[in-house]
Amino acid sequence: MKAMKEEISKITAEGSSGAGLVSVTLNGEYQVQKFSINPVIIEKSEKDTMEVLIQSAFNDASQKIKKISEEFMMRELQNSGLGGVKN
Repeated sequence: MKAMKEEISKITAEGSSGAGLVSVTLNGEYQVQKFSINPVIIEKSEKDTMEVLIQSAFNDASQKIKKISEEFMMRELQNSGLGGVKN
């Protein structure tokens, strides 16, 4: 299971919206690796700040989801009687 998690963490995927005006690249742990906004939709002076803020917000949300998911899986394991299993 540990090897599978390590392999998943190496995966990357790029998502986009607005016909490519906004794009984000995530790794297998849902962490933002790259985020970009086409300057056509914002003023150039705000572009860098917006990218950093959106990236940070996304990472914060993904960490919260990860924590909730882990807690959920632990409850499910305990409810199924497999709570003593360790990876």
